[in-house]
Amino acid sequence: MNRLRRLFRIAWVFCRYRLDTFLPLEELPAPLKLFFLLAPWHLFPKPKVSRGDRLRLALEELGPVFVKFGQILSTRRDLMPDDMAAALKNLQDRVPPFPSDQARSIIEQSLGAPVSELFAEFSSDPMASASVAQVHAATLLNGQKVVVKVVRPGIERVIHQDLALMYLMAGLLEQYWSEGKRLRPVDVVADYDATIHDELDLQREAANASQLRRNFENSPLIYIPFIDWDYTTQSVMVMERIQGIPIADVPALRAAGVNMKVLAEKGVEIFFTQVFRDSFFHADMHPGNIFVDASNPEDPKYIAIDFGIVGTLAPDDQSYLARNLLAFFRRDYRQVAELHIRSGWVPPETRVNEFEAAIRTVCEPIFERPLKDISFGHFLLRLFQTARRFNMEVQPQLVLLQKTLLNVEGLGRQLYPELDLWSTAQPFLEKWMRQRIGPTGLYKSLQSHLPAWLEQAPEMPQLVHDALLRLRSTGTTEHQNRKALALMKEQNKRSERRWRRGFVAAALAATAVASTQAETQQLAANMPAWGWALLAVAAALMLRGGR
Repeated sequence: MNRLRRLFRIAWVFCRYRLDTFLPLEELPAPLKLFFLLAPWHLFPKPKVSRGDRLRLALEELGPVFVKFGQILSTRRDLMPDDMAAALKNLQDRVPPFPSDQARSIIEQSLGAPVSELFAEFSSDPMASASVAQVHAATLLNGQKVVVKVVRPGIERVIHQDLALMYLMAGLLEQYWSEGKRLRPVDVVADYDATIHDELDLQREAANASQLRRNFENSPLIYIPFIDWDYTTQSVMVMERIQGIPIADVPALRAAGVNMKVLAEKGVEIFFTQVFRDSFFHADMHPGNIFVDASNPEDPKYIAIDFGIVGTLAPDDQSYLARNLLAFFRRDYRQVAELHIRSGWVPPETRVNEFEAAIRTVCEPIFERPLKDISFGHFLLRLFQTARRFNMEVQPQLVLLQKTLLNVEGLGRQLYPELDLWSTAQPFLEKWMRQRIGPTGLYKSLQSHLPAWLEQAPEMPQLVHDALLRLRSTGTTEHQNRKALALMKEQNKRSERRWRRGFVAAALAATAVASTQAETQQLAANMPAWGWALLAVAAALMLRGGR
């Protein structure tokens, strides 16, 4: 019965805002086309607002789950028309709060004690109310000022109902809309499914906050509040209460005398540090989640909250992305095309020359403008749209990264319109690449891979023996067994050679590094010539690792 009422409510809102005009009616089968043409919503006049505002108002009326979905859609400019994405960006995460007695009940049930015994003070009026949770101010018994985040009661049941309907609609679009297979609406809903369920688990958010705090401990760039794990469960999270100026309150920042240029450049440095140094980045950096510590106006510091959504990149993605960006800075479009193919982002049969020409067509008009007038985030968006013409599949990790970069760049330009994100990013990327492929990077790579080789080497004979037993049990012919045995023996010999080369390479690299007493960051400047020669030999041995 509840599902039926919810379906009726969604249908009513659908009719009221004439969302039927978004459907590709001409591409639907005849029975569905007839249904939509005779449907009752034609009795409703079309609201005199843009299509983007109609969609935004409908999502707001449908409640927190749809509001959150609209916010995520607003970041997917690769899927949404610009006017609709801009309208959805205006969705506010301020939804009506749920009663404080329900919040108290959830806290007491989760933490196993009355609120009066858990906190010296607890504010019944929520500080903020969002899609899946709301926040109350409190004071611990030891006097520490904290905030208590509580998941909305019954939100999981509503999410399941609404997701089922979203999957149904996305499936119909993917089946009957000509653009459906390319835009993959079912995958978009699946991404949202994973995101919103992650946000329902406050222990997961707390773990993300702890990791980010550890990554930026004592950093002059950003402060991450601490989590009180004694008061944190899946439904309740207690976090240090912070004091700062909201990042969107530019007049207040200027009144406090904040150096806006330094603040904007620090935001860029934080982003690239998270992505390339840590491969763990805050992926929900909209203005409501960022504050500024202006106690030292000439050296301001960011404060971040709300860590339900984080992103990571695999080492290969990190490397390919950095090389792509540096190739763009140098206008080396051939390398950009080759990197896309080598990374597997576009099919291997893609013709490099055609792909290179398409990338040049996108990039050259951009580079003719002053760098400060170029949007880095929109540039990546254009690139991914071009790559999709060559059958580039949606890369979820890159979409999340692009969304975060758009947020960071938007904030930076709002704070300091002259911000040149390109020139701020280039030195950071070049330094990161030098560290990755220079002596320090080689030494760290040897350190990380050698233990695995040493662990696997003693097991190789047993692995060969087990493989031969499996071959015998499958009933293969004697000739096939002999061929398999010869192959296994050859692989065993190669493994032994690879292990010996790895051991020698590690010893040579360690000797080279030991030749200087400098810190690892200064190896390149202090290493003698014979140390470089040892590193070169070690690198050559590593490159032969597969033979």
